[in-house]
Amino acid sequence: NYANDAPKIPAGAVPAEDADLITNLIQQGPVKMKLVLTPQTLPDVESANVIADIKGSEHPEQMVIVSGHLDSWDLGTGAIDDGAGVAVSIEAANLIQKLHLKPKRTIRVIAWMNEENGEAGSKQYAKDHEKQISNHFAAMETDGGAGHPIGVNIKANGEVKKMFALVANIFSPIQDSRFYFNYHHTAADTLDKIVPKELAENSAVVAVMAYALANMERPLPR
Repeated sequence: NYANDAPKIPAGAVPAEDADLITNLIQQGPVKMKLVLTPQTLPDVESANVIADIKGSEHPEQMVIVSGHLDSWDLGTGAIDDGAGVAVSIEAANLIQKLHLKPKRTIRVIAWMNEENGEAGSKQYAKDHEKQISNHFAAMETDGGAGHPIGVNIKANGEVKKMFALVANIFSPIQDSRFYFNYHHTAADTLDKIVPKELAENSAVVAVMAYALANMERPLPR
C-alpha cells in the first residue's frame, strides 16, 4: 500500500538465507542482481474469523480473548506468522479443559482473518460486538513467533501495568524473537522453524494468563 502522494518504489522481502548468500558473493567481488517481483493486488474475497468459547462459570457474558491470526504472506506457509499463534491459542484453551478448570469468565479463542493487509477480521468483530465491548474483560494475541517466552507486553494504563508487574518478570506471551525476522514475511516461514518444546511453553504461559484473567476478583481499570 502506498500513500496517494508517495512514489511507488518497488520493494521486496529477502530471507536471511538469501541475505547471507548475497553478502558472501559481494565479499568475493562485484555482484549484479536481477530481481523479479510478481506481487499483485487481487479482488477481496469473503472469509471469516474462527471463534470458540470456554463458557464462564460465574460471568459467562464477560470475555477474555486469546488469539492469533489465520492469514499469512503467500510466499511461505505462515508457520511462524502466525500459525504458531493460532496453535498456541487453541492449545491454551485445550490445556484449561484437560485440567478440568472452570474459569469464572468466558475464555474466547479467536483466529482472526485478514490481519496482514487491513485487519478486517478484528475490525468486523469490534463492529459486530460494539454493544458488548464493556463485557470484554481483556484480550491477548500471540503474534511474535513461537520462541521461548521471555517477557510481557501490556497495552493498558499505568494502573493495570502495576497490577501485573510481578507476573511480568516471571513469564508471559512475548516470545524470544531473535530469529523471528530471519523468516518473517518470506518464503522461509515454514514448519521446520517451529520448535515443539517452545511452542508448548508458550501454550502453557497463555493458558495460565488467560485463566488468571478470567478469575480476577475485580475488573481491570479502563
